[in-house]
Amino acid sequence: MCGIIGVIDKSRSLMDGSHIKSALSMMNERGSGEGAGYVAYGVYPEFKDYYALHVFFDNVHEHKKEVDALLGQWGTIIHDEEIPTYEQPGLRKVHTPWRYFFSPDTSLMTRSSTPAEDIVTSLVMRVNTQVTGALIFSSGKNLGVFKAAGWPEEVADFYRIEDYSGYIWMGHNRYPTNTPGWWGGAHPFNLLNWSVVHNGEITSYGTNRRYIESFGYQCSMFTDTEVVAYVVDLLSRRHGLSQELTVRALAPPFWDEIDREEPKQQELDRAIRLTYGPAMMNGPFAIVVANQDSMVAFTDRSKLRPLVGAENGSKLYVSSEEAAIRAMDPNIDDVFTPRAGDPIIGRIVA
Repeated sequence: MCGIIGVIDKSRSLMDGSHIKSALSMMNERGSGEGAGYVAYGVYPEFKDYYALHVFFDNVHEHKKEVDALLGQWGTIIHDEEIPTYEQPGLRKVHTPWRYFFSPDTSLMTRSSTPAEDIVTSLVMRVNTQVTGALIFSSGKNLGVFKAAGWPEEVADFYRIEDYSGYIWMGHNRYPTNTPGWWGGAHPFNLLNWSVVHNGEITSYGTNRRYIESFGYQCSMFTDTEVVAYVVDLLSRRHGLSQELTVRALAPPFWDEIDREEPKQQELDRAIRLTYGPAMMNGPFAIVVANQDSMVAFTDRSKLRPLVGAENGSKLYVSSEEAAIRAMDPNIDDVFTPRAGDPIIGRIVA
């Protein structure tokens, strides 16, 4: 049921948040008013060299000191402040959104090949599982996730996202089925520079969760989209797979399709399925994933959830519905639908 949309300007030209707000609102019938959110890349140019940690606090005065102390153990807080919000009649502010700009001390993790990323990942897992009343929901550089329990227009106005500009935007309108609607369960889900929006249901959640937790990730939000974000980080950042191979691992061809492939492709696909079998995702889904350099969208192997793509100049759009894309850009003239399991990929070229 959920509505998803994303846009990347491959020339890194900035777009304000007003257009994606209008587009996501076109898919209100795909949500229930229990969760919506946005992510933008390029929103913090003045702090672009630092990790932007967005945190929900249940009570700032009670819970912030513990997070401050933990961050201080592992690096330097360059700046922190409450994220500006604006009261909305239909949205109850049950958490206080806060942001830190953080520089990890890489000398504290000498055996890691990616010490800064590993420190931030560890802090996210630790805060989200051990610190009462605090949840880190965004942790990348020069990006920000803005989400809450509400309708797309309410969440957009709550954060006034038109005041932010980015070269990649993604949005999500949630219709929760297996978990309750709450602020942390709203999409996008994020870890480091990876952000995910998802429509559907990952029926292999249990297997995928056990697999990702064997690598040290800790799932605290009991939703399949959290697992998608962590699996993408594992395969892409830690294992170094390309976007194409990561999608191939998450939504591989069926075995009978592999049997009909050319020998070289058959060997590759067999190796991926055997190596990453527990990462393979079953069930009906459409997923959009972004990092600082790209946006990738793909569906399950039977395409049981809709996905549409469109291009206009340097912009690539993906969404559950063509109407939402046209709300962002009425002048698009190249609309297409991908085959099941085949990714739509947009990469920064400038």
